[in-house]
Amino acid sequence: MAVPAPSVDPGEVERFSALARTWWDPKGAMAPLHRMNPARLGFLRQALLDHFGRDPGSLAPFEGLALLDIGCGGGLVAEPMARLGFAVAGLDASAANLAVARAHAEAGGLAIDYRDVSLEALSETGERFDAILALEVVEHVADLDRFVAAAAQVLKPGGVLIASTLNRTPKSFLLAIVGAEYVLRWLPRGTHRWDRFLRPSELAAAFRRQGLAVGDLKGFTFDVLAGEWRASTDLSVNYFVVATKVAAGMGLADTFPPSALAPEAFHP
Repeated sequence: MAVPAPSVDPGEVERFSALARTWWDPKGAMAPLHRMNPARLGFLRQALLDHFGRDPGSLAPFEGLALLDIGCGGGLVAEPMARLGFAVAGLDASAANLAVARAHAEAGGLAIDYRDVSLEALSETGERFDAILALEVVEHVADLDRFVAAAAQVLKPGGVLIASTLNRTPKSFLLAIVGAEYVLRWLPRGTHRWDRFLRPSELAAAFRRQGLAVGDLKGFTFDVLAGEWRASTDLSVNYFVVATKVAAGMGLADTFPPSALAPEAFHP
């Protein structure tokens, strides 16, 4: 039996493997991700268009670019990214998730390179990507610094990494755990551990330690009246971080505005 990578939590892998067959069921255990996906994909597309300066009118604006989806699950984001032109590789610590992702992509005629390899092992191959996604992943890893170091290693200089996760606030405990898992039952109980949620300042610091410069922070909130998710300025529960790998000859001070370095900028 292979020894798991240092950043992988075997308990978390087992939990999500048990849910693998539900990835593409919009009314199943992954229903919250299906609800989030339209707004989430809209944000990702715009952030990537802005970073790479691609034509927003193109059906496949990211042709010629390689994207790595870490913690790809069943492929809910990998597939749209492939349709937008990226050459997509997907990593997941769950073999069951990868089997579902491969079958669904094949049925849809999509060539996505789903790999049963750890991020740490990939970082040692020399392969590099223009863009990396780590969506709803960092709150589940066993060693954040090892994870970020490996992600930074496989990102090309000048490339972009976009992560989404949950802030560690009283509000997130009430909404993301008590509300989503126990009251509304959007998620199976035990899906999240509040003590593993990361304040934006903590995640930004982990990125900076590995030469990644945070360029944008965006909240992601659920509008109860409209019944939909949307990007916002509220970072208190869900949020995105967009970071760039610092190119040779450029220091973090060249990419971080002073206001972004202030701790209060990360605390709602």
